[in-house]
Amino acid sequence: MRKLFSLCVVALLFVSFNSKGQTGNKEEPAGATGPKGAVSVGGLAKDYVPNKDAVEAKNQGNAALDKGDYKEALILFNKSIALDPKYANPVNNRGNIFLDQEKYAEALVDFTRAIEMDPKLWQPYTGRGTVYTYQEKYAEALVDFTKAIEIEPKHAKAYNGRGAVYTYQEKYAEAIVDFTKAIELAPRYVNAIYNRGLTYGKNQQKYVEAIVDFTKVIDLAPKHKEAYNSRGEAYALQQKYAEAIVDFNKVIELDPKYANAYSNRGFCNGELKKYPEAKADFAKAIELDSKHKEAYFKRGMLYANQQEHSKAIADYTKVIELDPKNAKAYHNRGALYSDLKEYADAIGDYTKVIELDPKLWQPYNNRGIAYKSLGKTKEAEADFARAKELEK
Repeated sequence: MRKLFSLCVVALLFVSFNSKGQTGNKEEPAGATGPKGAVSVGGLAKDYVPNKDAVEAKNQGNAALDKGDYKEALILFNKSIALDPKYANPVNNRGNIFLDQEKYAEALVDFTRAIEMDPKLWQPYTGRGTVYTYQEKYAEALVDFTKAIEIEPKHAKAYNGRGAVYTYQEKYAEAIVDFTKAIELAPRYVNAIYNRGLTYGKNQQKYVEAIVDFTKVIDLAPKHKEAYNSRGEAYALQQKYAEAIVDFNKVIELDPKYANAYSNRGFCNGELKKYPEAKADFAKAIELDSKHKEAYFKRGMLYANQQEHSKAIADYTKVIELDPKNAKAYHNRGALYSDLKEYADAIGDYTKVIELDPKLWQPYNNRGIAYKSLGKTKEAEADFARAKELEK
């Protein structure tokens, strides 16, 4: 059987890093100021003193926020703003409520208004930077997080937020520096430790360092299912499949509907040649999430290795349906078509891989084999020559 395109385990296993620049842990969003935000008067007249009743309403709003009562907190922050329209803190705190509710337009308005009211109040810069990160406006986010750090150099959450932006800009060394600074300032800052672990593992392939960070997160937050899942992924990338399965089992214990943990455990069971268990895990992942392309892809590899071509082709076809730019799925399906001597279909898939990533040599080589099998010598020789050039 022609060798399938090598499994890019990093791409398939590490899917925990949230696309919005947070860790997925809602309890401590990067833009939160906390309920005890200090009153700043940097942008106001020196003799400005917030209205006493406005301060009291803001404090009551913070207390409601501590209890998780967003509705009451919002009422009280609105009351504070009405009592003193120059008071920036309740505007910022209301922005944080909108941020946590994913009402980004409203949050952006409030953070910007708070900054205009008091440019030396650091919290709204962090909040607005977080909104910009969610909106994938990384340049603007970077400016705001940096401004927050300039105003308050001990602001751990701004370092964490800026570190997340750096990861999206693929500036991983800078990200590690910022996450590390956040941890120095707040040694129990779970999000920063977790984000650094993800950057070590996902982007730098430093799995030992990643495991240390994920273990620290678990020590601090024993029910942090993402940390168990990510540590399991790091173990899997080191081919420590038994250790990985222990962590994936813990994720499933904490959250029986966590589809990615089943998919990852299925991969490990497959590597340990526990094929029935692997298939059951992939099936469960797909039952929980019918669009889980990693589960389809990994199950397709398992079927292919067991010579179950039609099932493997069906799974790769599903991956392509979900992700039309998935070059690995096209390549692996092409290899299966070649094994079945369905060379025209194989050529179609290899051609698609070349369109998606013209710098890969494998699809040229395999398409050349398919052309040769069809007696198209000229096309085959051209592909073999191109494959040789790219392989150098």
